[in-house]
Amino acid sequence: MRGIGPDNRIQGKWRRLAAVFCLSVLLLTSCGAGSSSPAADEGAGAAEEQTEERGSFEPPEMKMSSFHEDEAEDGLIDLSRTSDGYVAVSATSDVRLKFQVIKGDLTYTYDIASDGTPSVFPLQCGNGSYCFRIMENVVDTKYAEYYTTYADVSLKSEFEPFLRPSDYVDYQKDSDCVMLASEFSAEADSEMDVVASVYGYIVKNIRYDKKKAETVQSGYLPDPDETLGTGKGICFDYASLAASMLRSQGIPAKVVFGYVSPVDLYHAWNMFYTKETGWVTAKFSVDENTWNRIDLTFAAGGTDLEYIGDGSNYADVYYY
Repeated sequence: MRGIGPDNRIQGKWRRLAAVFCLSVLLLTSCGAGSSSPAADEGAGAAEEQTEERGSFEPPEMKMSSFHEDEAEDGLIDLSRTSDGYVAVSATSDVRLKFQVIKGDLTYTYDIASDGTPSVFPLQCGNGSYCFRIMENVVDTKYAEYYTTYADVSLKSEFEPFLRPSDYVDYQKDSDCVMLASEFSAEADSEMDVVASVYGYIVKNIRYDKKKAETVQSGYLPDPDETLGTGKGICFDYASLAASMLRSQGIPAKVVFGYVSPVDLYHAWNMFYTKETGWVTAKFSVDENTWNRIDLTFAAGGTDLEYIGDGSNYADVYYY
């Protein structure tokens, strides 16, 4: 999968995890053992008791996305699942291609592969009339229209675009990050427990990759499993990993690109949605029935508190 990614450079130091996450860590590290000895029998009983006390949170069936070639217009743009919050595209060309998702005065422009590799993108602008356009490079940075189609989109719910995999949040049912998120869910009693565990794990285990930030190229797309495996990444990696883990457990999550004052740093972070309340981190309160902001890069990799503030210094530009 291909797309357009930011070049971000973030450094600094950050405080230790908030005490609220200590309980999550303890839950994840507790275990039981068994053998043929009386002590083992006691341990087995404890294990059974622990099983009975597993969390009560039940994630919904995972929502997926894919390109349906047999339903795509001229084999190029698949509009068969727009109610599920996404559009898929596959095209071939001898030159570079871009794909545009347009609604009113909002335009999202993406790089797509020219070898037919499918891409999936969210319909983040909600219900309404969309224009979808494949653009072909003609000279230098100039592109000409290659194929255009239109659709009236009526989403099943406003959360559909932020509950599925896409080029920017790329995971499968058997992805390592999904397996880990499922472990957190198994110990959780609520959506907020899952959010806290995902946040706590990423902050503790993923380090900011300064070298990568200095060399990353336009068109970069994260691999959440690679970020999880290497234990490092840039802000885009943090945001994509968190969104993958939360979405896989039925928790709507956005990857947000925008600017953070006071120096207008171009940056990526997350927003998640839950009806619950009570969790506070990075000086952002979790409010009922609204999108809440999480900045894992600043929490894990560290930065001066001037970048955190109360959230008013964040200027959202794009949602994925």
